[in-house]
Amino acid sequence: MKGTVGELGEFGLIRELTSRLTTTSAVRVGPGDDAAVVAAPDRRVVASTDILLEGRHFRRDWSTAYDVGRKAAAQNLADIAAMGAVPTALLLGLVVPAELPVTWPSELMDGLRDECQVAGASVVGGDVVRGDTIMVSITALGDLRNQEPITRAGAQPGDLVAVTGWLGWSAAGYAVLSRGFRSPRAFVEAHRRPEPPYHAGPAAAGLGATAMCDVSDGLIADLGHIAEASKVRIDIRSGAIDIPSQMNDIGQAVGVDPMQWVLTGGEDHAIVATFPPDVKLPARWKVIGEVLNPSALPQVTVDGAPWTSKGGWDHFGDIES
Repeated sequence: MKGTVGELGEFGLIRELTSRLTTTSAVRVGPGDDAAVVAAPDRRVVASTDILLEGRHFRRDWSTAYDVGRKAAAQNLADIAAMGAVPTALLLGLVVPAELPVTWPSELMDGLRDECQVAGASVVGGDVVRGDTIMVSITALGDLRNQEPITRAGAQPGDLVAVTGWLGWSAAGYAVLSRGFRSPRAFVEAHRRPEPPYHAGPAAAGLGATAMCDVSDGLIADLGHIAEASKVRIDIRSGAIDIPSQMNDIGQAVGVDPMQWVLTGGEDHAIVATFPPDVKLPARWKVIGEVLNPSALPQVTVDGAPWTSKGGWDHFGDIES
């Protein structure tokens, strides 16, 4: 579709966006009414919300609108999976300038729709508003399917720490893009479109996970959330974490130890969880550490010692992943 958002108008834009959507059996009333209706067989709803702001969380010269849609959906649907729930629905709040070409929000919606399909969910509604800067606000919903939610507060001394998904790939891709390059492509694409292991969250609940979260702020930071909530110490074994040869190559090229990206890089949306020591984990899970009794040491250590390098994501600080 040609033209700008302003030329199309609010209701024309809404019609254009909703025409691109698909649905699932969980959706009883979809876009077009005052509110959506989504089935909740468990009678509990898991909900998460997040915001992406142009210039802060994405750049149009680095990512297409479709990329931004995939990323926006992924980071919210991963939060649902990290509670042990199955994603069901997503709501969109969109702020765009009037002069923005209509193709941008249309492609954004395609990205949201396609990522929802990967997770088994669908976009069920939202709102569009005129503004000076593009902002994408997402609310994701999920169903626990008669499982108890897996929070950050259940880790026990003696538990294993295991992870599934990529670690450090998005941060390596960010380093590549920051220096004006577009390859190695796999790492750049990991930054543009993370691939959370949605199935692993509910599966971990079935395996008896005691605590869990997705790796959005960085492995040390997110394990720190578990350690704080559970009042334990967590030690990571760096030797248990495999670093791809291409990530080592990127690190050498930009003068960064790739372990820094693995331990502190965010936005991969891997899932990290703690499990009882006698659990038999599928091959997709990698044991990378253990839960210990609290001590005077920091709540998360690496090979028994504090990790002193900066890293992790803080929206109100000056630290970037």
